[in-house]
Amino acid sequence: MYSADIQKLPRHFLPAGFTLTRWEDLEPYFIQLGERPINSLEELEQWLRDSSELEAVISEDACWRQIKMTCDTENKTLEEAFNFFMMEIQPKVQPWADTLNKKLVDCPFTAQLDQQKYFTYLRNVKKNIELFREVNIPINAELNVMQQQFGVISGKMTVEVNGQEYTLQQAARFLEDPNRAVREEVYHKINTRRGQDKAELNQLFSSLLEKRHQVALNAGFENYRDFRFAELGRFDYTKEHCFQFHEAVKLHVMPLVNKLYEAKKQNLGLTELRPWDVEAEPAGIQPLRPFQNGEELTEKTIACFHQMMPFFGDCLKKMKEMGHLDLESRKGKAPGGYNCPLAESGAPFIFMNAAGQLDDVTTMVHEGGHAIHSFLAHELELNGFKEYPTEIAEVASMSMELFSMSHWDVFFTNAEELKRAKEQQLERVITIFPWIATIDKFQHWVYEHPTHTEEERAANWMQIVEEFSSPVIDFSGLEEYRRYGWQRQLHLFEVPFYYIEYGIAQLGAIGLWQQYKQDPGKAVQNYMHALELGGTQTLPALFEAAGLRFDFSPPHISTLMQFVKAEMDTL
Repeated sequence: MYSADIQKLPRHFLPAGFTLTRWEDLEPYFIQLGERPINSLEELEQWLRDSSELEAVISEDACWRQIKMTCDTENKTLEEAFNFFMMEIQPKVQPWADTLNKKLVDCPFTAQLDQQKYFTYLRNVKKNIELFREVNIPINAELNVMQQQFGVISGKMTVEVNGQEYTLQQAARFLEDPNRAVREEVYHKINTRRGQDKAELNQLFSSLLEKRHQVALNAGFENYRDFRFAELGRFDYTKEHCFQFHEAVKLHVMPLVNKLYEAKKQNLGLTELRPWDVEAEPAGIQPLRPFQNGEELTEKTIACFHQMMPFFGDCLKKMKEMGHLDLESRKGKAPGGYNCPLAESGAPFIFMNAAGQLDDVTTMVHEGGHAIHSFLAHELELNGFKEYPTEIAEVASMSMELFSMSHWDVFFTNAEELKRAKEQQLERVITIFPWIATIDKFQHWVYEHPTHTEEERAANWMQIVEEFSSPVIDFSGLEEYRRYGWQRQLHLFEVPFYYIEYGIAQLGAIGLWQQYKQDPGKAVQNYMHALELGGTQTLPALFEAAGLRFDFSPPHISTLMQFVKAEMDTL
């Protein structure tokens, strides 16, 4: 029986009231673990539990600093608290983490641990030992601080529409306006505003690139891409698989995308489809407005999740009670959306920038899927067991987008609107693949050519964008906007190489949705079974636990795309 009544982990090693304010208070616990003798398997397992508790305390402290800062990028005190952790605490933790990792690997009793239970955990520990270099500590500290500047710069971006100031997320609503002139005007305003900071964002990215490349060289890698694949624990696929994915998108997804845009052009009665038309509805049809504010979005999502499975709804209700939701867009708030797991509390934090659109419903149920994952993995014994691969994390979120559609009547009481919402969501399932391929291919190029100029970066970005752009959309005269289109993708700045996961996971999510259409109960059971394993199994084994194939070959992608297309045709 699943319960959302999540309890904060009890402390046995650190005092219950301990809060992290300075390194001098934290260091004695590392010293104690480093010096403690381990004379039996039982003592090793206790040492692992104590190490895990220390990790959880530090992790949650860091997470809260980041959450508070992204919720209010204009508050200098919050920014300083985050920077203090990254510059003063984290650099001192890293050598100790390496020391403790080596102590574990060298311990004679480690061989007696249950090898099935500890396989992925020990594999990660060994990987961390291999990648650790003392010389990278100060560079990583700088990177952690610099990466957050993207949110600070973007959080200040606003435009004026009809005499009122809007964040760019809020202004995007006008791109759904039935009046084409309004859409075009707002499209230009948003892109012109982004352009004002393009030089600053270019400079920031160049600085990040230079430091990342140095980290890779220091660790003995030829480039940052190869280092990052190792760091992300991509044990089960290679760069060649990514290139194969890019080609499969061109072969099997782009033809469907072109059909969708052709249909859009006809529905709107246009001779040419422009980028500001893509989100629009035909004249006389009002844009979908599934909720008015963050409170309504929360309540409706809880109701939607409850219909799927009461436990899912209870998880969100618990987060609401704990104040772990910040959903509405506002000036000074960092862009994007995330679910931040909290290692001690168990109940994570959802951050997003809702502006009343269907996209916000998708984001909310997506982050809600991540939240369910956090709840299900919380009971695992060690913090390291909860460090699941990002690919399965995104299966958790993207499957929830598709499962939840069966219960979207809580957002859309009108049958025609509900049908439109589902159509738009399925369109997005297909049209997101070219963007994933674009961002991923761009990252491979960027880090394979670390000394490129800004001009070469823009030129190669345009070349890649063209590969994955539909010829149905007319971009003429918009070249300058497009040359800097990559700058709106926060992953490039904050979490490099984290993007192909969305493509791999979308394939898994479609596979689970196929199961759901046949037997919802069984699909949800498979979903939960995979998620509660956390990171205790390999990625292919986690896919298998969900009843899925770990496969992103062109034939498999083609089969799944045809399934989505068939579902769209039945609506």
